[in-house]
Amino acid sequence: MSEDFSAFIRTLKERNDIVEVIGSYVTLERKGYNYWACCPFHHEKTPSFSVNAADKYYHCFGCGVSGDVIGFVKEYENVDFSQAVQILAARAGLEVPAFDDKSAEENAAKKKQRDRLSALMKDAARFYLGNLHSGRAEPHVEYLTRRGVSPTIIRKFGLGASLDYHSLPAHLLAAGYTPEECVESGACVRTEEGRLIDAEGERLIIPIINHFDEVVAFGGRILKPTDRAKYKNTRETVLFNKSKNLFNINLVKKEKRAGGLKSLIMVEGYMDAISLYQAGFRNVVASMGTSLTKEQARLCRRYSENVFISYDGDFAGQKANLRGLDILKQEGIKVRVVPMPEGLDPDDVVQKQGAEGYQRCLDAAMPLIDFRILAAQRKYDLTKTDEVRDFVKEALPIVREAESATEREELLKKIAAASGVSRSALARDLESVPAAPPPKGQEEAPKEDSSDRLKKAARFVLAACLLNKPYAAGCDLSAFSFANPSHRTVAGYVAASRRNGTTRASGIFDLMQDDAELSEILNLDYGDNLDGVRAERYFSDCVSTLLRAALTEKIAEERKRYEEAETPEEKREALSRIAEYTKQSKNIGNGGNP
Repeated sequence: MSEDFSAFIRTLKERNDIVEVIGSYVTLERKGYNYWACCPFHHEKTPSFSVNAADKYYHCFGCGVSGDVIGFVKEYENVDFSQAVQILAARAGLEVPAFDDKSAEENAAKKKQRDRLSALMKDAARFYLGNLHSGRAEPHVEYLTRRGVSPTIIRKFGLGASLDYHSLPAHLLAAGYTPEECVESGACVRTEEGRLIDAEGERLIIPIINHFDEVVAFGGRILKPTDRAKYKNTRETVLFNKSKNLFNINLVKKEKRAGGLKSLIMVEGYMDAISLYQAGFRNVVASMGTSLTKEQARLCRRYSENVFISYDGDFAGQKANLRGLDILKQEGIKVRVVPMPEGLDPDDVVQKQGAEGYQRCLDAAMPLIDFRILAAQRKYDLTKTDEVRDFVKEALPIVREAESATEREELLKKIAAASGVSRSALARDLESVPAAPPPKGQEEAPKEDSSDRLKKAARFVLAACLLNKPYAAGCDLSAFSFANPSHRTVAGYVAASRRNGTTRASGIFDLMQDDAELSEILNLDYGDNLDGVRAERYFSDCVSTLLRAALTEKIAEERKRYEEAETPEEKREALSRIAEYTKQSKNIGNGGNP
């Protein structure tokens, strides 16, 4: 990183107060010297996400995520480093300059490519929109008219028409885009013969717009009878990652800014979202038919912690999709499932029963766990004894996942009413059902060996030095032999910062990102762990532990030299150094219990 670029990044951080920036995303509450909130990156009920205003960094004592103001925007907005810099620069009214160093050149090249592709997709969307109103898109207009989509909604969503396979590539090439850019954007593909064609040829075009109001992809709806898929998305590109996007999130963002948002309605398809939006349900997003991902769940959580799942009437029988909704729950979202009439989707309900009919479905929404019981019940004929047993066998493990005894009691009552089995019998059977394993990736981490005194001592000493505790001001970290590479990096940063006259904890994130050991070090900045007389004594004990360890290592090296010595003089020198190091070690005070 060039000095000029480093200077710009320093200015950027100074002009973007970390408390103000993070406070614009989550609600912060000041307690003591720090600001606190429930972590936006994992589910928790008690705030453990801390923003250190003085040292300009954030850290979650629950999940360990940490960083500076750029890191927060990068993580929260799900963008890369250069995009996070652009967001903060725009916020501070700064222009990101061009730099000559290799990494800056690479970032500038990536940004230029992305900007070109973004402009291309916007031009393509305008081209499609022009087609729809050209008088040559009768099948597309007829389809929208039949579905009851109003001209206002057509404009709102930027709906368009692909009339053939060749006119879009011709338009983009004439506008100055290269064939490679046409393909890289996803708007076009090449045939086996190498010919450039419209990736969404002869389809109704539905622009997919991200939360930055950029057209990143297109959904295409086929209009002619065919054995091809009814809907087709443009492929994943630099701009578009299906697992990180939700359809209509751009308009939902505007709704939230306009007056807040109490909940989100999640549907599967584009037309479901468009139909509900037109019916007055402006808080709707679509998962675009994909299994829900953690990124989509986190995107939802930015706008509301309450999500209504409104898939089609066959959804109850789709066990895999039901399980997929657990990812929302894992992200701290309160999930309710909207029961739909069998065989109907939200668009069908609006078309046949109007907004009032869909509102009745919404009013009947139930917690996810209740809906899973209902879904299991629908699979069986409960007039038959063997199927009653199968239903109970499937339902009880679901009950076992309930978070409280009250919830389990209510669910058992529902199962008893549906199956005819007594609640007491169900309760006895429930006791023999094993607890569900933790979700993948959330298994309990193995506990650290409590006897690892050196690692604990190193963490405490480095935390005190990194966070400028007065009792650590004279500590010379070069006297210690840190075995852990992360510890050596922190020690080197502190030493360099002291030479420059300032030690800011936020600066360490320029060197270390997503480092588990750094997280352990920062975890010590909690409560009074690093403050007070007790902490000062503990620091002294940790220093003694590390100094003795360094001397023990030197003694071991000299013993090896003694054994390998070829002359009496070399042996005497090695023994002399062993004696000196042993004396120094004895003069160090007794260590504590780091």
